Amino acid sequence: MILIEHIYLSRGHAYFGQHGQAPAEHAMISVPEVECVAGRGLRGDRFFDYKADYKGQVTFFAGEIYDELRDTLDAHEREPWAFRRNVITRGVDLNTLIGVEFTIQNIRFHGSAECSPCDWMDVGFAPGARAALVGRGGLRARILTDGILRADVPASA
Repeated sequence: MILIEHIYLSRGHAYFGQHGQAPAEHAMISVPEVECVAGRGLRGDRFFDYKADYKGQVTFFAGEIYDELRDTLDAHEREPWAFRRNVITRGVDLNTLIGVEFTIQNIRFHGSAECSPCDWMDVGFAPGARAALVGRGGLRARILTDGILRADVPASA
């Protein structure tokens, strides 16, 4: 069973395209639900209609890894939005969904790739985050069917 703990959207890119510059000022906004639009992304998010067949129409991150890194890196003040992933989950190893079609709350997704951590993780979360996230930075997915994804609702994978 997968629990959707948090859903975050951002209107703009804070790190994407900022190599060699300071991060941009685009906050992650917590929302109770979001419209998933097949082939396009999350309505209201920075990657909505980004480009055709984009593999990161939605991103997932495991809450269990967030908990571990807060403790390991002594970053207890940091919130899960710091990773700039859209959906914080509990109860699933996201790497097992790479290359797989799966369903959450009657919405079908296809796990397209790992969200590989970048150097910004050390800035956005805490020093050492990038290295700690290698192989477990989250999941990029394509949205296959339309629907409303809601936080705090258990669902089956």
